[in-house]
Amino acid sequence: MRIVGAVLVLLLTALAASAQTDNAPSPAPGAAGRPAAAPAAKFRKPGVRAATLRTRSGPRATPSAAPPADPAPAAAVSAAARKRAPAPPAAGAPAGPARDSASPTAAAQRLAIQFDLAWAGDYSGLINGELNDKTTAAIKTFQRNRKFKETGVLNTQERALLAALAKAKLAQVGWTMVDDSVTGARLGIPAKQVPNRSHGKTGSRWSSPQGQVQVETFRIRDPGTTLASVYEQQKKEPSTRKLEVNLLRPDFFILSGMQNLKRFYVRAEFKDGEVRGMTVLYDQATENIMDPVAVVMSSAFTAFPGVTGTAGLAQIGAPPQRKVEYGTGIVVSAAGHVLTDRQVIDGCSVIVVGGYGDADRQAEDKATGLALLRVYGVPDLVPAGFGDAPKGADKGADKTADLTLAGIADPQSQEGGGAISTLAVKLKGDAIEPAPQPGFSGAAALDASGRVVGVIELKTPVLAEVGAGGAPPQAALVPAPAIRAFLEGQQLAPAAGGAGPDAAKAALVRVICVRK
Repeated sequence: MRIVGAVLVLLLTALAASAQTDNAPSPAPGAAGRPAAAPAAKFRKPGVRAATLRTRSGPRATPSAAPPADPAPAAAVSAAARKRAPAPPAAGAPAGPARDSASPTAAAQRLAIQFDLAWAGDYSGLINGELNDKTTAAIKTFQRNRKFKETGVLNTQERALLAALAKAKLAQVGWTMVDDSVTGARLGIPAKQVPNRSHGKTGSRWSSPQGQVQVETFRIRDPGTTLASVYEQQKKEPSTRKLEVNLLRPDFFILSGMQNLKRFYVRAEFKDGEVRGMTVLYDQATENIMDPVAVVMSSAFTAFPGVTGTAGLAQIGAPPQRKVEYGTGIVVSAAGHVLTDRQVIDGCSVIVVGGYGDADRQAEDKATGLALLRVYGVPDLVPAGFGDAPKGADKGADKTADLTLAGIADPQSQEGGGAISTLAVKLKGDAIEPAPQPGFSGAAALDASGRVVGVIELKTPVLAEVGAGGAPPQAALVPAPAIRAFLEGQQLAPAAGGAGPDAAKAALVRVICVRK
């Protein structure tokens, strides 16, 4: 009996130790830095496990049948590993710049955001397309002022609101880019604020009727002229200037502050012994309008057009051309003639019509922006059916017409695919709203009967001219009469094709441009 009792005591002791081991928490990392081990899986009855598997594979899961989630794997992830892992992009955020901050598209997006933030009055730094703390702070200010969560990253709704606000500001001041024939510089002018133009001392002058706002360009090319000497002169002349911003870089400088009772802003650039610049003067009563305008004018100022660099980065008219460009073409003859947007094939070393091979460039027209290609040895091409000019929008820009666009979006927009898609739009004058996505350059505009009444041209806006970056390229319509005239000049006439959206889609091809 004593032996049996001893055996029972040993068994009970072992069972108690086993229970303690099963219920003990995972050990903390040891002194040697070993990560905490996940606890052993709890014992489950075979029937429960089988029921769980059957439930997960069935049409509907039963919550009560699923085992509780084990938090141990999440707890086992070290803090260092979590810190190293990149945070996912916010929904709707411009993910391109975040993933590839050095890409031309990313730089263009950042430039556009900075321009728009400046128009909104939330950003006053250099508009240079760089990721910096000032831009993030400006985004947070924009979000805070509009009761959004301050993340420092714009989601889709916020980006659209910012672009719309910038567009409204552009219209409010009558923003336009002008070439100054006296100095050779290119600059942005708030035409509604300074409608009067005259000659200045060494440049041109724009002013409001009573002189509350004044803009003047200058050019200095005396022997021995240096940027530093002009910088020192501008700091002191006139003597009433009181500096608030004082920035000198190797190829440009910026000064701003008070001059008598007016605010002033000076931007000047240097090249080959010559300094070109502009001065903005405005009454303090106009600060709400002119403060953001002066910031944008500074970054939009191009003293030496065609020259890029630190001073000219923000004035690049359009993002660099892609090495591989995609557009849409419309078959206009059974002999293989394809009509497209001239911009699609600009600078191409190789042009390919998707599914049919290489294409020859037959003709281009700068006035209409059309281009004619041709593929050879392709039987059974069905040309599109052309109609007349769109009805409703031909009597003024305030008139509108309903159209359907048919085109082939960029492969990046459809996960590498080449599907033909349609979009309902409004035609206002010759502008298409909303503008379609990239790849629709050369797309067909269809009337209610499904006949082609125009070709779409997508124009990437000049950042300094329109701000509102991140917005899709602006779209314009080349109407059917202009198309007919262009084709007739090439001894072609639009063939009598079938009507209807399906017939129009059958005449569409993808145009691929490869640049060196």
